[in-house]
Amino acid sequence: MSVATENAETFASLNPATGEVVAEHPVRDAAAVAAAVERAREAAGWWSALGWKERRLRLLNVKGSLARNLNRMAELIHQETGKPLQDAQLETIIAITHLDFAARNAHKVLGPRTVYPGLMAINHKCVLEYQPLGVVGVIGPWNYPVVTPMGSIAYALAAGNAVVFKPSEFTPGVGVFLAELVAAVVPEHPVLQTVTGFGETGAALASSPGVDKVAFTGSARTARRVMTACAENLTPIIAECGGKDACVVDAGADLDAAADAALWGAMANAGQTCIAIERIYVVDDVYDAFLGALTARARELRPGFDREAAYGPITMPGQLDVIERHIRDALDRGATAVVGGVESVRRPYVEPVVLTDVPDDSSAVREETFGPTITVHRVGDLDEAVEKVNATGYGLAGAIFSGDRSRAMDAARRMRTGMASINAFGAYAQIAALPFGGVGESGFGRVHGPDGLREFARPKAITRQRFAAMNLASFTRTDRDMARVLGLVNMLHARRYKR
Repeated sequence: MSVATENAETFASLNPATGEVVAEHPVRDAAAVAAAVERAREAAGWWSALGWKERRLRLLNVKGSLARNLNRMAELIHQETGKPLQDAQLETIIAITHLDFAARNAHKVLGPRTVYPGLMAINHKCVLEYQPLGVVGVIGPWNYPVVTPMGSIAYALAAGNAVVFKPSEFTPGVGVFLAELVAAVVPEHPVLQTVTGFGETGAALASSPGVDKVAFTGSARTARRVMTACAENLTPIIAECGGKDACVVDAGADLDAAADAALWGAMANAGQTCIAIERIYVVDDVYDAFLGALTARARELRPGFDREAAYGPITMPGQLDVIERHIRDALDRGATAVVGGVESVRRPYVEPVVLTDVPDDSSAVREETFGPTITVHRVGDLDEAVEKVNATGYGLAGAIFSGDRSRAMDAARRMRTGMASINAFGAYAQIAALPFGGVGESGFGRVHGPDGLREFARPKAITRQRFAAMNLASFTRTDRDMARVLGLVNMLHARRYKR
């Protein structure tokens, strides 16, 4: 965690497992944020003018630098979040793949291309291109402090923008180190700057008139405040606001594989994952067998800060109260703890908790828990499972395990989510070519893939008249011109179509 120190101008980043100070960082006020945005404006002009080829080369070199410093970055993530070192290494690897994709595909996705004008405007050449926005503000989370902001930073830079990054106050060192890596490769202008601080620093960034778009990751409650700040200047925003993701286990599924993946999806990073599996719906035919496989694995997991620990501590102390409240509410409403219970909350750790017979209106089912807990529900069939999956305001992602590919695809399509995986957990997050984002309380907009590149550019349509033709947009237009165009419209569009 991070707390303010006695010096109001700095704050300490703390290891949540040990309480030790990792580093001290400055609290950047509104004036400092404004200065960073002003520097970014100048940097954006230079960076955009470099062109696709030069930006690609420099971003690939940034990628190489991050790869060479992978272990150093992972150790910093390990210290600031408490997550296992190998998990921090995996996170950094995925960040590297996104940086690689953005650098290599920006020109192909955003570069100029010719568009067919249609017969009505055949005398025009049409070009569509995507131009940089200018300055992008990124407000990042603490649970995945490099890969999540990289999903915005890499794509914004590849599109030709400069970025001002406000990392979480729980993981400021990761953001500072990332900016240092970029500055070493691109020393001419500060195309990526990190401003550290608390909520006021993020608010100053979101409300800055010099910011052309904000990419935010965090809670829906905070997203609403960020949107309010952005509204002052009509600044557009991408918001990724977490979820209450569910897993469906169908008859015919490989139950061992489903239990293994569902447990990882629920417990990895101590459940502090926006796409974490928090609810599991299992069809009646395989419920008992699946629950047995799941609970046997869950009992073997142990949190801690050592190398053998399955996952680390709860990074944000206040979340421990939420986790305990959800467990207690479920039990008070008649649920059964088949693994763990209220006593599993051993600050700063939470041991695995698996709950059954949990009422649908309990907080453990309706609210995001963000901890290593799962609720497991028995359903009659796949249709009921999908109905239960969709009975929430959230809509980020989901998973389905089934031996029937057609049934699984149909269920995945019917899930009210931005993403879904079949017979795996969260594969979409590792695949840079796919968009990432949700619906409803889970936010809007997309990062990653071609859609993520387009989020950080504005489409520009340009037409050029190649030769003179009928000029209908003129006071010299004649009745003969209109007769010709009406005849053309009739020929092209008035026909009846048959099935």
